[in-house]
Amino acid sequence: MTVIAFVCVHNAGRSQMAAAFARKLAARGVTVLSAGTEPARAVNPVVVEAMREKGIDIAAVVPRRLGYDEAMGADFFITMGCSPEEACPAGFRGDVRDWDLPDPKGKSLAEVRKIRDEIEVRVRALVAELKAAGP
Repeated sequence: MTVIAFVCVHNAGRSQMAAAFARKLAARGVTVLSAGTEPARAVNPVVVEAMREKGIDIAAVVPRRLGYDEAMGADFFITMGCSPEEACPAGFRGDVRDWDLPDPKGKSLAEVRKIRDEIEVRVRALVAELKAAGP
């Protein structure tokens, strides 16, 4: 089983979108995690709206803290980019990648759509990479 962890600081936007796309697109045998180092109380409502436009409902998802064992158990540990003043998550094992993406916090729906679409492109590429690698 392959484990992909999408991690950002607040787990309220980018990592939630990436995880939602991965859950929709990945093959069986792939476990998708989404977490943050300092989770927010709720997913950004503009992110929820943007994902709903893609037919994915993440309204009931609750941001959560990244556990050490989860980080250690991830085959792919993907961070979403963060600013120097934030507590950035660090991968401990597996294939660690940073997708340097803007934070949707405080952005308009039009701006969040651009972030969402870039995340979808990257998740599709990752899923294709996993399929090409085989079981």
